Amino acid sequence: MTPRHDRPVVLVTGAARRVGAVIARTLHAAGFDLALHYRHSAAAAGALAGELESQRADSTLLLPANLADLHDLPAMVDALLAHYGRLDALVNNASAFFATPVGSASLQQWNELFASNAQAPFFLSQAAVPALRQARGSIVNLIDIYAERPLADHALYCMAKAALAAMTRSLALDLGPEVRVNGVAPGAVLWPGDGKPYDDQQALLARTPLQRVGTPEDVANTVLWLLRDAAFVTGQIIRVDGGRSLSV
Repeated sequence: MTPRHDRPVVLVTGAARRVGAVIARTLHAAGFDLALHYRHSAAAAGALAGELESQRADSTLLLPANLADLHDLPAMVDALLAHYGRLDALVNNASAFFATPVGSASLQQWNELFASNAQAPFFLSQAAVPALRQARGSIVNLIDIYAERPLADHALYCMAKAALAAMTRSLALDLGPEVRVNGVAPGAVLWPGDGKPYDDQQALLARTPLQRVGTPEDVANTVLWLLRDAAFVTGQIIRVDGGRSLSV
């Protein structure tokens, strides 16, 4: 049996790039050791692991997996436990995002968006539950304000994130008192990789009380608070959106 690791361990999905990488760096700086999941971004994941290892040796584990493959999910948890002997937290960050206009949306798009945004978080959480219960640990799901306020031409994405929000509350009910389950719903933090027209950006920010784009650090610090400091918080979805959800 693998000896129990001294430091708390967190599994972050989609950890190689963008917000996931910032979450990983933030949790690592706070004393967590990491299991870094990635699918296609092997080079970025390796570079991130090298960066973190230079700060603290033996503090990262790379876990390549296709989250749409249900067989990969318990295997990830098994590999993590074989390496660390414990799991204290799970951050379901990995997400597919693209438009699916009504009239042209396909079953393949449905499957891809629901696989990453709802199916994988549920079945990975289910696989992690025994270890998380032993650790009295925590799950944080990365949701989206679009789960409540849909984005035009993105019905399938919004539906999948709404399912993830419902899952967050359901698992908080089912897994207490040993495991806390919460969500973070970012607003405008990083524009999509293919960009967003400047006028659209400005119109969005005009509807945001704080009048600025958020940062990945804003999201990562909220994740850290939920994992480390929010001992009496479960079943909550924290909006990190600069107040945008208040606008009409």
